[in-house]
Amino acid sequence: MEETFSRRKIVEPAELKRLNERSDAAGLMQMASHIGLIAVLCYAHFLALGSWWVLATGFCLGVSLNFLYAAQHELSHWTVFRTRGLNEFFGRVIGFFMLFPRDFDLIMHYSHHRFTQDWNKDGELVRDPYTLGTFLLWMSGLTYWRNRIFGIVRRARGIIIEPYIHQNEEARVIGESRLHVLGYAVIAGGSIWLESWAALTFWLIPMVLTKPVHQMQNTIEHLGLSHNNDILNNTRSTRTNFFMRWLCWQMPYHTAHHLFPSVPFWKLKQLDRKIADAGNTVHRMGWIEFQREAFRQLKMNNEDFYPYNEVWIVPTAKGQTVKLEA
Repeated sequence: MEETFSRRKIVEPAELKRLNERSDAAGLMQMASHIGLIAVLCYAHFLALGSWWVLATGFCLGVSLNFLYAAQHELSHWTVFRTRGLNEFFGRVIGFFMLFPRDFDLIMHYSHHRFTQDWNKDGELVRDPYTLGTFLLWMSGLTYWRNRIFGIVRRARGIIIEPYIHQNEEARVIGESRLHVLGYAVIAGGSIWLESWAALTFWLIPMVLTKPVHQMQNTIEHLGLSHNNDILNNTRSTRTNFFMRWLCWQMPYHTAHHLFPSVPFWKLKQLDRKIADAGNTVHRMGWIEFQREAFRQLKMNNEDFYPYNEVWIVPTAKGQTVKLEA
């Protein structure tokens, strides 16, 4: 009740209804620009093959591919397009190329929003508390990709161990995983048959190797915050620049997103300002600032050392909370 009351103080129901309005045009503009960037970088990467420039083009291509998950995230909220079928179509296509099946993502992410920071129920928190070593492995992408690949294969075999997948959802998740495995097998077989390295050169290698950049956004959103049912204390926003907010589909406004997940990505900046105008404070850090502090804290103690109902990764010079920027 208190949480509902506090949200009403930020946005009135009539205003929230206006903020919740979707737009095919806004969604297509963001989708086309992101996919367009990937297409341009693929061409640049092709031109750079055989030279040292391939390292730069491969890095940029891989980063742009990884942040396409931000699109899948919004598509799983059905907020990118007004036309429901467009969310479904793009969500399945992007989920395939991200090695992150859409139906599985929908179920896992729903549990994340419903039980944010709950160790037993949050689908994105089903892990052991970090040590410095396991955190660095996750940041490197090694355990991330292991979980993605082994998870798809395991679920394709009909083995469901995720506690947030209900029995009536298992058949859908298993069937989806089998279609993904079949699709990947077709691509692998076709590549061998045609003696082509295209899938590795323009997709898998750049995406896998640049995962650490994307992990900076993934880890900053909730790590080191309270595990209580309080969005203003269990979710963190990110201080970054205009380009990275665009590439992240405005997810750096993460506290605003968790307070009102039905609001489309392109209205989160507006919502962010309303939260500030209501006099609320949120946790906010920059990517490098956060990683430096997370490394320092985990170097001293494992994650389970810190109280679960307290915030323990904060800007060292600014205290525990920061006023939202207007």
